[in-house]
This record gives sequence, structure tokens and C-alpha cells, in this order.
Amino acid sequence: MLNYKRYERGPVVSFPDRTWPSKVITKAPTWVSVDLRDGNQALVKPMNVEEKIEFFTKLCELGFKEIEVGFPSASQIEFDFIRQLVDRKLIPDDVYIQVLSQCREDLIKRTFESLKGVKKAIFHIYSNTCPLHRDVVFKKNKEEVKNIAVLGTKLVKQYMQDFDGELRLEYSPECFSSTELDYSLEVCETVMDIWKPDENNKIILNLPTTVECSTPNVFADQVEWMNTHLKDRDKVIISVHPHNDRGTGVAATELALMAGADRVEGTLFGNGERTGNVDILTLAYNMFSQGIDPELNIENEPEIAEIYERCTGMPIDDRHPYAGKLVFTAFSGSHQDAINKGVHALRESNSPYWHVPYLPIDPADIGRTYEPIVRINSQSGKGGVAFVLESYYGYKLPKAMHREFADIIQPLSEEYGEITPMQVNEAFIKNYVDAKEPMHFKSVKISEPDLEGEGSTTLVNVSYKNHGELKSFTGIGTGPIDAVQRGLEEELGIQIRIMDYSEHALTSGSSAEAVAYVHLLDQPTGRVTFGVGISSNITRASIRGIFSAINRLYYGDERKETDEAL
Repeated sequence: MLNYKRYERGPVVSFPDRTWPSKVITKAPTWVSVDLRDGNQALVKPMNVEEKIEFFTKLCELGFKEIEVGFPSASQIEFDFIRQLVDRKLIPDDVYIQVLSQCREDLIKRTFESLKGVKKAIFHIYSNTCPLHRDVVFKKNKEEVKNIAVLGTKLVKQYMQDFDGELRLEYSPECFSSTELDYSLEVCETVMDIWKPDENNKIILNLPTTVECSTPNVFADQVEWMNTHLKDRDKVIISVHPHNDRGTGVAATELALMAGADRVEGTLFGNGERTGNVDILTLAYNMFSQGIDPELNIENEPEIAEIYERCTGMPIDDRHPYAGKLVFTAFSGSHQDAINKGVHALRESNSPYWHVPYLPIDPADIGRTYEPIVRINSQSGKGGVAFVLESYYGYKLPKAMHREFADIIQPLSEEYGEITPMQVNEAFIKNYVDAKEPMHFKSVKISEPDLEGEGSTTLVNVSYKNHGELKSFTGIGTGPIDAVQRGLEEELGIQIRIMDYSEHALTSGSSAEAVAYVHLLDQPTGRVTFGVGISSNITRASIRGIFSAINRLYYGDERKETDEAL
């Protein structure tokens, strides 16, 4: 039995004046990528300098204006990477690079050395403020721990005198979400008193959920409490740096934005220590799905994913929000049917808004294709099979035909598991378009003689093969299809009725083909089936469809034996 009594409930804030539950997100925050520091230090094999440069370049292309590039005092490769960015002039003029340092003089001095020649920088210092670290790691009281932040701030202020670029300070009370709020406020305001920010050079106070320990609403309470209690709020940028230990990093961040946060630090696809940092792309696509400009250039998700996976060596899960290979895919029959109907309804409505069941956004808007939206397995239904044929090959099956064709696909999916669109198409061609034997239509001559008193104006002369023997018949009707039906009835001694008929262009241009679907009834028995014909001539396509249906309706067993023999 799980010994749940070993664990204590996380902190809960008594904050009856909270307002965030009635707020909504209306604009994007300042996005900060920490892929090259926090994300990189969590990799089994950290990126080398060239991989980091490629990743940095991509982050700039995506529109990030603040990028944490490393911990230059921690290792030579971190230091060298920053120097490469400077020496090769790879930092755009409007991008702040952010560097991290502990509050120690030797580390701060080394970090400033890495920044020589940088035009815009954010110097990020941190100290852990939570009770567990105070008591266990530092063995210091509150005042002593606060003095760590005081020392770090003074040292940055001292060394920045020799820095030629623009510099902003960021301070993080590490493990903020596990720290007493009044103490977090005290430490942050002490840092502010030393730094003396103003409205033109604001200080960044970064509030990390270093380890998630509560539900997202608690973090939102903590952020709003700080937001409303900080002095000189107009001189502060409130930033959040959520982790994902409880799997609620995205939710915690969204609620924190509702609670007044201005800035978000995270990584592409959520890479980071343990369960990772908050996933910036998921947050951005969430905003996009609500009609909010995410202010990032993220239209080509597959390209972003390719660079991420190659540089980090980290695979993206198939079910990862927006980016996973299967997130826009439906196997369930009811889902497939709803998507199929939704896509058609959207086209017919000409609505400017995207409303399709089970698809929160149009995959094409982020560079995904429609090809994998519906995939066929034994759980699929008639709507899904029809959707695949239309999406990939342009066949618009009549609704009454969906079930009949799905019954053909079902045993194949049970035998092979998932079947590809190509296999679906092959089954369609084999069972309908190529249903040309034993009654094989060859040619037709159509005339419109003046047959007095007949009430019919179309005469057809059809040439065909019956089990390889060339034959012909004539038929008279109100049009070519009616004439062929009557001629076949007399020729074969059958009674049939065309219950439904539809056609559409299959391709465009001078070599366009038409496809015709014929729903045929054997009147004595009530048996029905569909036939399909394709031709560049719509009349020939229709007649081929009739012959296809005749072969399926009257010679199905014979055709099955022939297929098995082959």
C-alpha cells in the first residue's frame, strides 16, 4: 500500500481578494527561451557550440527577443559559446541575451567577462529562499539567506560599471512556490532597494516554480499576491519560470498570466530538468487557438521540431500537444465521421472561423498536413474511410456508399492492423473501378432517332464481352443511362433499377477525368450495391459504373473465386 502519510500538502494561500479567476488572457507575454541553459543542462549529451549556434539562430528566427544563452561561469563551453555569438556577430541588435550566475563574486566577474562586446544583456542572479534550502542546504537563517541576494545585487551593480552595453537585472528567489510569501516579498524588495529600478529600466523579478508542489490555482494566488503587494510595481517586470513536476506547468503558467505575470521563461517542447520546463510552444499555440497573436513566428511546426530533435537528441512524443505525429489523427470511427462532416460543413459555410469537431486548430496553420488526420484501423468507421478516399484521391463517395465500402475495409484492417491510404485506394479500385468482369463494357454508340409514339429519344448500341465472348445489345430510353439500363434488362433477363446516380470531376485540366457512382437494385430480391466508373467522357464513366454494379450484384461469387485463384 502506498504510504501517502509520508507527504504533506503543499502551501495554500489565504487570499480572498484574488481576482485572477475572472480574468482572461488577451495578449502574449514576453517570451524567454531558456533552451540553451536550463534545457541544455538537462540533456544526456549537451549541445556542442555549433549545435547551440544553430539553435540560437532558429530562436531568433522564431521571434524571441530574450534568450538565456548559458551559465558562462559554470563551464568553458558555455563561456566559449557566448564569445562565439559575439565574435561572429550573431546576436541581432534587438535581442537581449541572458546569462545566469550565482551570487558569488568570482562567478559574477567571470560572467561579465563573457559579455564583453554584447550590446544588450540580462544578468540573471538567483538564490534559494525556501525553508528546506535555508535549513538543510545553507543552514542559514532568513537574514543570512537574504544577504546572499544582497551581495549578488551589489556585485552586479559594481561590475556593470565597466560594461559598455545595455544591462538589465533579473533576480529569482529560487523555489519561490515553496517560500513564504512575505519573505519572498521582503527579499525581492531588498534587491529593488539596492538596484533602484525606474520605469525606463525595470527590474525583472522572476518567480520560479522550481519544483511544482501545488495545484496551478495556488501558484496563481502566489503570483497575484506578489503582483498586488510589491512596491513600485510600475518599475517591475514580473516573470514566471514554471516547471512541470505535477504535469501542470502549462496550466500554472496560463493562470499566472491571468494573475498579472508579464513574462514567461520556458523551453521549446518543454525540455528541462526532471519533467521539464513549461512548454512555450504549447502555450503559444493555445493562445493562437483562442484568436490571440502569440507574437512568435511558429507557422512551421515540423521545421521547429526537426531542428529541436536533431540538436537536443530528444524525441517528441507522438501525443505531444500540437507537435506529436498523432495529435491531429483520428482512428475512432465516430471521431472520423465528425471530422469528415465538420470539414464539409466548414467549406459550405464560408465561415471565417475554424469550427471542426476534434480539431482545435487547422493543422495547415502550423505547417501540418491533412494527410494523417484520419487513419484507418479496426476501430475506424465508414466516415473515416470515405474521408481518406476524398482527402488523398479525390473520390466523393455518396453517403449511402460509405457503409458498403467500410465493410470491405473492415476485414483488411482486422488482418493488418492499421492500413494505409494507398491500401484503402487499392481496395476501392479493385472492388469497384476494376469490377469489369465477366461483363466487360467495350464501347457505345448513341443516337437520337425520331421514334414516333415511343416517347423515348435516346438509342444506344452497346458492345461488351460476356465471359470473353464479344456481344452487343441495343436499348432505348429517355437518356443514355436509362437506355443502357433497359437494354441490359432485356439482354440479361433481369429486373434492375438505378436508385441513385452521382458524378464529379476527378481531376482538372485538359485531361480531366470524371467518376460516376451508380446505386443499383435487383428488384426481385431487393439486393443493392454500388458500381463505379471512371472516364474522360462522363457518359462512358456512367456506363462503366452500371457494368461495375452488374458485376458486383450478379457475379460477386464468381469474381471472388477468380481473385482467390489469382
